Amino acid sequence: MTRSAPPRLLRPRGLEPGDLVVVAALSGPLPADHEPNVERTVAVFERMGFRVRRAPLLEAGRRHWWSAATPTEIAGELNGLLRDPEVRAIVASDGGQTVFGYLDLIDTEAVRADPKPILGYSDISLLHLALHARTGLVGFHADMAVPGFGGHWQSAPAARRAELEALYFRLLTSTEAIGPLPASPSWECWRPGRADGPLIGGVINRIVLAQATPFALPIERFDGAVLFWEEMGGLASYVWSYLQVMRHSGILDRIAGMVVGVPREIGGLEPGASPTLPEIVLDALGDRDIPVLGNVEFGHAGPNLPLPVGIRVGLDAQRRTLSLLEPAVAPHATA
Repeated sequence: MTRSAPPRLLRPRGLEPGDLVVVAALSGPLPADHEPNVERTVAVFERMGFRVRRAPLLEAGRRHWWSAATPTEIAGELNGLLRDPEVRAIVASDGGQTVFGYLDLIDTEAVRADPKPILGYSDISLLHLALHARTGLVGFHADMAVPGFGGHWQSAPAARRAELEALYFRLLTSTEAIGPLPASPSWECWRPGRADGPLIGGVINRIVLAQATPFALPIERFDGAVLFWEEMGGLASYVWSYLQVMRHSGILDRIAGMVVGVPREIGGLEPGASPTLPEIVLDALGDRDIPVLGNVEFGHAGPNLPLPVGIRVGLDAQRRTLSLLEPAVAPHATA
């Protein structure tokens, strides 16, 4: 059987001042007490110079089971945003448990015709993986409205907020590579070495589950990749099991490096517990001699360092550096 060629990397058009950013409910509902978080998110993007609008389903108190609406309704609204030429970026309001319900309803032709940055993590990392697999779209594994821009960002020191705001603005607007992401003393070298390859990843449970669907990344797409992952909730033994699934599927044999986020609320990883997260990771890797950088601030630990899915990065675990070697957006003329 002849394998089809993977889609080329699809970069969204870079944003310009005055462009419209829409905050949308792509998964979970908006509790009434988180309404101020959305308002603060609007303020963040307005400071960057963008116009901001809320999508209709982002309404406090609206819900269907554990979601903001039915999967069909969410997909309908998302497709409308993807088809609307005025909309230049989409920011997820929150994560949740809904994206699996509408992966087959997304208008991928609209994505190819007018690619746009979609920002989010947690359940939204599944959206990034599926769209990257189907269209080559660069997914912005980055902060969301409620837990991120309107939440963690507000409690961060002013200097860190300013640093992140400048970083996100450059990521969304600049056609030059960002270079090294701002590191912190928390970053740890779990296995030394250097690697250079495309970023692939998200929440570890979503990576593993996505690979069991028709929206999986072909295994060859992990060749030479830098795998990034994080997790919230569950047990340490679950993380070990997810890594074992990736070992059995061949992913761990193909990647060139690994970046692990700060774990959050994982039972069995309390201070002094055994095994530690580095021990779990290195146990799963076995004798695979690849660099591993741990305890990096992305995902649920927040505030998020943005990690664009599909963009080539340089990893030096011993020096504790992670650099974006390519721009995440395309010039206007090539859109």
